Amino acid sequence: MKRSEKENFVKKLKDEFSDSSSLVVAHYSGLTVSEAEDLRKEMRNNGAKFKVTKNRLTKLALESTKFKDISDLFKGPTAVAYSSDPVAPAKVAVVFEKKLDKFKIIGGSYEGEKIDLEKINFLATLPSLDELRGKIIGLVSAPAQKIASVVIEPGGSLARLVSARSNSLEESNKV
Repeated sequence: MKRSEKENFVKKLKDEFSDSSSLVVAHYSGLTVSEAEDLRKEMRNNGAKFKVTKNRLTKLALESTKFKDISDLFKGPTAVAYSSDPVAPAKVAVVFEKKLDKFKIIGGSYEGEKIDLEKINFLATLPSLDELRGKIIGLVSAPAQKIASVVIEPGGSLARLVSARSNSLEESNKV
């Protein structure tokens, strides 16, 4: 990589880190290409990114971000997962760590605070932003549905009453 390419890469990575709320750092040594692609695809599907980068360049990108305190994690074959959704990288990384022996989470950061594996596992159990939005919409729309059914019910009761009366009159006229 040429110097200008490295500078552009560091700048782009720094911008992506600045827009993120959480980072998860992992060792990936020994993953097959298909396993790495599956991991990247799952990260993308959950709104996160997963990159294998050069440690020196990643440390440069972290320098002026809120994640500068985790630069010591970048030793050996490391990769980083990040997203603006605070739980997405943790969720996917924890699932993949359970599936793959060669993928090990070594730490991360949430909103600039260095976190360990225990806190990453906790983040992974939380609902994602999309799940929370769905629950909020459900909670907001439920009262409206109940109000609509209460308003509609008197008309339905009246219609059933009229129908029952007409049926009983028809039966009495047949006799």
